Amino acid sequence: MRLRVEFTTEPFDLDEPPAHAEAAREVVQNAGMDTVDVGPFGNTVEGRAEAVLGAVDALLRRSLEAGATRVSLQVNVVDGGGREAGPGGAAAVPEDGGAR
Repeated sequence: MRLRVEFTTEPFDLDEPPAHAEAAREVVQNAGMDTVDVGPFGNTVEGRAEAVLGAVDALLRRSLEAGATRVSLQVNVVDGGGREAGPGGAAAVPEDGGAR
């Protein structure tokens, strides 16, 4: 199973990344993910379920220890092509049938 996690840590600081954001970034960058996208307003990682779940545990612990007052995250099951899985684990097909 593959998972995608989108997360943010708070409080925000637009001048420089706070310690909790740096801690979260370090965790996901060293967790053996297939995809890591770190941004100022949100972060996304994707990989094998075992790696992602381990990283989520470490991310929560380290960012809270570093001063985060809130960690928001969303976990989605994805297929091998990066699409969200639908009911029963099948890849969800967009309403437009996937046309681009």
